[in-house]
Amino acid sequence: MKKLLDLISIEVTKAFVENGYDEKYGKATLSNRPDLCEFQCNGAMAAAKQYKKAPFLIADEVAGALQGNEMFSAVDSVKPGFLNLKLSEKYLADYMNEMQNSEKLGVETVGHGETIIVDYGGANVAKPLHVGHLRSAVIGEAVKRMGRFMGYHMIGDVHLGDWGLQMGLIIEELRDRRPDLVYFDENYSGEYPEEAPFTISELEDIYPAASAKSKVDEAFKERAHQATLKLQNGYAPFRAIWKHIMRVSVEDLKKNYGNLKVEFDLWKGESDADPYIPGLIADLQEKGLAYESQGALVVDVSEETDSKEIPPCIVRKSDGAALYATSDLGTILEREKLYAPMEYIYITDKRQQLHFTQVFRVAKKAGYVKPETRMIHIGFGTMNGKDGKPFKTRDGGVMRLEHLIADINEAVYNRIMENREIGEEEAREIAKVVGLSALKYGDLSNQASKDYIFDIDRFVSFEGNTGPYILYTIVRMKSILKKYAETGKTAEGKAIFPAKTAEEKDLMLELAKWNDVMDNAFEETAPHKICAYIFDLSNAFNRFYHGTKILAEEDETVQAGYIRLLELTRSVLETGIDVLGFEAPDRM
Repeated sequence: MKKLLDLISIEVTKAFVENGYDEKYGKATLSNRPDLCEFQCNGAMAAAKQYKKAPFLIADEVAGALQGNEMFSAVDSVKPGFLNLKLSEKYLADYMNEMQNSEKLGVETVGHGETIIVDYGGANVAKPLHVGHLRSAVIGEAVKRMGRFMGYHMIGDVHLGDWGLQMGLIIEELRDRRPDLVYFDENYSGEYPEEAPFTISELEDIYPAASAKSKVDEAFKERAHQATLKLQNGYAPFRAIWKHIMRVSVEDLKKNYGNLKVEFDLWKGESDADPYIPGLIADLQEKGLAYESQGALVVDVSEETDSKEIPPCIVRKSDGAALYATSDLGTILEREKLYAPMEYIYITDKRQQLHFTQVFRVAKKAGYVKPETRMIHIGFGTMNGKDGKPFKTRDGGVMRLEHLIADINEAVYNRIMENREIGEEEAREIAKVVGLSALKYGDLSNQASKDYIFDIDRFVSFEGNTGPYILYTIVRMKSILKKYAETGKTAEGKAIFPAKTAEEKDLMLELAKWNDVMDNAFEETAPHKICAYIFDLSNAFNRFYHGTKILAEEDETVQAGYIRLLELTRSVLETGIDVLGFEAPDRM
């Protein structure tokens, strides 16, 4: 289904061409003076120079050619040369009915199953998820869902941190605590136990203790380093411990990501890239791209067009160890082999921008990805507390994500119980649904690259630009539709009629932006644009609702038209929040 602005531009362009002017001047835009008109075209101003003619004379001619066009209820030429356009109520109602009967509510599918890899999550095994993991998970899930909605084959990969020094630290701390375990008996030759020698709670205590010990005990740190090397070289006892760590950690991570309604297609990690690294290093050397610098192996990635210096990418340290860049390049080799994606999207803290610039350039320079393959890094800002500093617990620590979710659910529960219209158990269940909307919308409504203030009181409010406000609007619609159905009436098969009021037309005009918003939001990987749209749409609906007696309307045909418009609005809002990764309850 064509976008409304494109359809308007087609008609205005015809009018320019009919009067002998170039078609490039016919582009229409949303009006920047909505008090005067709904759409505008400034093409006459630009055409005046080429045709050496006063712009208002050109605008007059074009306006004349558009008189009588069924698309418009008014076309005015305004000095010095603007075209002010108002859409016909009938044309707009026809567009609404076409939306309602179209797949995806009029959004054209731009993807045709092409593969896009979304790398998000980035959790480290053996550690609990904390607030620092929120943004990558929430933004990544929304981007993945947006792509699927637009017709692409989106593959989400958690890309776990599971192969570095932390593994050696855990192994050696476990040795100190449980030296009797068979993994540390060099004479043991039997099968290793299937059950892990620790629970997730114990594991989450082991790592920070080991990390702290390594900072004051050089001998322990060296043991951990050697244990890491033995693990990476395939030492069977340590591989067995590593498998336990992975199984226990991933099971817990799946539960916690599940509480956020964040799902991954792949649970791969840095360890999966390890087999590709020796060949990667050799290949970079054979191609003459990698060279030694101060004992390390590096690849130059600077380009003439750089506005600031981009240092070489280090692919192997002087002690022979691989780095994150090496791991990410190895992961790209694996992804090319298994999936050959047309595009990569990485979602991390924006402080990693230089790292991904280097990795992308090495991948392109070495020919690991095609020249036309898009490689995008979405660098997000920091979630801050009300003091403007990175969000912390009251005692200054890093808050676990499950505690943050519990806090926001409790705040929503208290807000719901202020009305005391539902039971406690139902209120708890509703609070989980509404709390998730508060958390996700509170994050996604901000442009990803910007820092934002995490304010629970504001996020859980049922008023203003919040997730609960969007859900409250949808629940209001569900309530109206339920009461309408209880009267025994049905609007099925009925049409949306031309708007009778300004509020009704404004709602239709807002609905008509849906396909344009979705297309633009995915093209720019910008979930915040969907948030802005569904907020504006919710406001437009609530103005229509307060100005229109829907259930009290006596003319059943007119009432059915209102119901159909309400159904379309609900469908758009529910589709929008589903793409963002949350849903609406039946009541609040």
